[in-house]
Amino acid sequence: MWVRELAMPVYERRVIKGLEGLPRPRNVGIMLDGNRRWARAAGHSDVAEGYRVGGAKVDEFLTWCTGAEIEHVTLFMLSDDNMGRPEHELIPLLGIIQDTVAGLAEPGRPWRVRVIGSLDLLPAENAAALKEAADRTTGRTGMRVDVAVGYGGRREIVDAVRSAFRQHTADGGDPAELAEVIDVEHISANLYSQGEADRTDLIIRTSGEQRLSGFLLWQSAYAEMHFVDVNWPAFRRVDFLRALRSFAQRERRFGK
Repeated sequence: MWVRELAMPVYERRVIKGLEGLPRPRNVGIMLDGNRRWARAAGHSDVAEGYRVGGAKVDEFLTWCTGAEIEHVTLFMLSDDNMGRPEHELIPLLGIIQDTVAGLAEPGRPWRVRVIGSLDLLPAENAAALKEAADRTTGRTGMRVDVAVGYGGRREIVDAVRSAFRQHTADGGDPAELAEVIDVEHISANLYSQGEADRTDLIIRTSGEQRLSGFLLWQSAYAEMHFVDVNWPAFRRVDFLRALRSFAQRERRFGK
């Protein structure tokens, strides 16, 4: 084990060297999965410890992404379905997410943060704190970071349709007319991302699970998927580099 650890920096440099000149994803989504499993495997009786370690990993991961010249990252931290978890588990998790986002918004950090999802599902104090932290990053020029909280891909599409309808009628349009002309552009323009690129290039899921669980359903139409058999708190830079290498080796035809 210790020999492997000593050799890891050399291996990482080799992978980085091999990535030179190869395609890179501009827009990456990552599902931070396996926090509870990591905590139990590590012998913790309180699964919140997994969330705490996982929250600390976010800063490190974003630093890797910045170094890899990724332009936009979406972190899937809490789904709308997760809101049904027991209160003794959900409340600490919301606090950890709140602290994590506040950390990303601290002075000196480069990232532009936006919280996406149905914040109305969250306790009012958590929703307000998340929005306030994200607002503090307005005007920054660094990598865009979307934090998905209370997020569901199906809910996002429904909300986008509703938003398009409201905008059309507010502009004096006939609802029946919108039903005839609504198209892909109407949906894309009203997603939670609001004006950012609506196409995700690479989606990474940790923990070994191999499903999207509603993450970026619209944006992932032509995304490459990379599943990692490592729980999120144990996710390493080399795991990220391997995901980039996997992406670079694929032929992307976008249905053509």
